[in-house]
Amino acid sequence: MVKVLLVLTNQGKMGNLDMKTGWYLPEVAHPYLVFKNAGYEIIMASPKGGNAPMDPSSFEAFEQDEECKPFRKDFNINDKDSSFKDSIAIDKVDLSGIDVIFCAGGHGPMFDFPNSEVLNKAVASVYEKGGIVAAVCHGPAGIVNTKLSNGDYLVKNQKVTCFTNKEEEFVKLVDPMPFLLETRLKEHGAEFLAADNFQANVVKSGRIVTGQNPASATPMCKEIVEMLKK
Repeated sequence: MVKVLLVLTNQGKMGNLDMKTGWYLPEVAHPYLVFKNAGYEIIMASPKGGNAPMDPSSFEAFEQDEECKPFRKDFNINDKDSSFKDSIAIDKVDLSGIDVIFCAGGHGPMFDFPNSEVLNKAVASVYEKGGIVAAVCHGPAGIVNTKLSNGDYLVKNQKVTCFTNKEEEFVKLVDPMPFLLETRLKEHGAEFLAADNFQANVVKSGRIVTGQNPASATPMCKEIVEMLKK
């Protein structure tokens, strides 16, 4: 059975600001549904384990979304203050059996993913053992600093995407961000491919699959399922 490590953020606040954030509902629920329907085993993890808060605004925006309902039902995500309470710490996961590591988005990952040693090591380990590395929206914060055993950044000379600088400007959240993800990916050698704001955009570069925004979550996971059939 294919095993997917679906990584959520532990970060519930926008840095030092009194603004709630976390993982973004459809960027977890949509991948969960695609992988569940494919018959995969899904391990819900986070850098620290335990509580992984959801961005309350994502519940308000996607409460009636049909693709989110199976995940919400399975994990009792019933209101905007819900969180995923029992995520497994990444360092407790046996990575040898992981076929896909998927970094979910939301603004929370911008604060705890980039410098998480356990996450960066897990991403490199899965990739170097022949697995697929995937990330959506701000999820590439979990791969932007990852270095391979040869010392190169994982994203060097790879085609990638993420929530773009233009999208960040549109939602007026440039200032709270510790850095701009698109810019950092380019600085680390990635070839960045962007679509128009909030349009689905899936970029596949070998065994690295990235999605630009919430609309990209389902199509990128369907692409991963197709890759694993080969």
